[in-house]
Amino acid sequence: MQTANKFSVSRYAPERGAMAKLTSRDSVLRRLDWPILLSALALSFIGALLVWSATRNRTQLNQGDPYYFLIRHALNTGIGLVLMIGTVWLGHRTLRGAVPILYGLSLVLILAVLTPLGATINGAHAWIVIGGGFSLQPSEFVKITIILVMAMLLATRVDAGDLTHPDHRTVVKALCLAAAPMGIVMLMPDLGSVMVMVVIVLGVLLASGASNRWVVGLMGSGAAGAVLIWQLGVLDEYQINRFAAFANPDLDPAGVGYNTNQARIAIGSGGLTGSGLFKGSQTTGQFVPEQQTDFVFTVAGEELGFLGAGLILVLLGIILWRACMIARETTELYGTIVCAGIIAWFAFQSFENIGMTLGIMPVAGLPLPFVSYGGSSMFAVWVAVGLLQSIRVQRPMSA
Repeated sequence: MQTANKFSVSRYAPERGAMAKLTSRDSVLRRLDWPILLSALALSFIGALLVWSATRNRTQLNQGDPYYFLIRHALNTGIGLVLMIGTVWLGHRTLRGAVPILYGLSLVLILAVLTPLGATINGAHAWIVIGGGFSLQPSEFVKITIILVMAMLLATRVDAGDLTHPDHRTVVKALCLAAAPMGIVMLMPDLGSVMVMVVIVLGVLLASGASNRWVVGLMGSGAAGAVLIWQLGVLDEYQINRFAAFANPDLDPAGVGYNTNQARIAIGSGGLTGSGLFKGSQTTGQFVPEQQTDFVFTVAGEELGFLGAGLILVLLGIILWRACMIARETTELYGTIVCAGIIAWFAFQSFENIGMTLGIMPVAGLPLPFVSYGGSSMFAVWVAVGLLQSIRVQRPMSA
């Protein structure tokens, strides 16, 4: 009989129904990862202030109500918290059984974007307008779906003790299931989301124990695919212009390079302690476009300075650090892979968002997790926090 490996199901079988077995001494609240939860709440609170500062004077956006975006950001955070609680209550293993349904639903939603139901916002045809001022960006939830479906496939036989690492056939299946929604998102085209999904896939493969040849091959295929996409003209003109402005910051500073130039001016003017909340000249003067969403970090840099912007980085770092600890503590490969996918997602998206405001990354239209205004993004990252918490709550009692 084959000896179970370190991810064997026998190591975590006592966890089944762990949510129901927790005593008052070892309650769910005690087992939650509070550094992650408090850091995410702090980021959302800081984000609310930054979004409020960026939009309170923009009457063309806030419909004459200076509290319009502040209230909606708080509402999005509240809904996100409810989704997190629901995810912890259900448990990541229950969701594991529902992955086929979630995957099918994700495909339906992103395909709906390509129908007349889809809408173009800020140059990207990636939204479904619900009504009442609300819209849905399905690609945000696809990130979660890709993590879960790949984790389910890659971990099943390993967690059962049949294999020590995913075989090549399983890796191919997982990559095909990830490629399907990514290809649809690329047709929108939502290049920023695809970039995040590629990094997620790489993180998942690395954590799964799959052969490094798959990672190297995927990176090479990605580079070749990027060249092919460029040559075939899949990208829209505004996306090509963004890369051109990144390669040459002096190119058309009043046009395609305007956003990044104004962003650097705002951040650079903040100094060590900033000009003070609601007192930033670039923010008050509305010089930076999309400052409540993609460029929200410029508000922090200008009004809170290096110290305030640094605090955001520290809080994001705490979330990533604790997620790494949860991945290390779990005895099931499925949980490790889910954590790794979330880590890759949060790390790259944060780096890309902040990097584009500093001019070290191209503008890709990605929100800053927990901070930027946006319902779909906020809901998705809080569901991800719920998955992390569930993996920690349902870890072995001895861990």
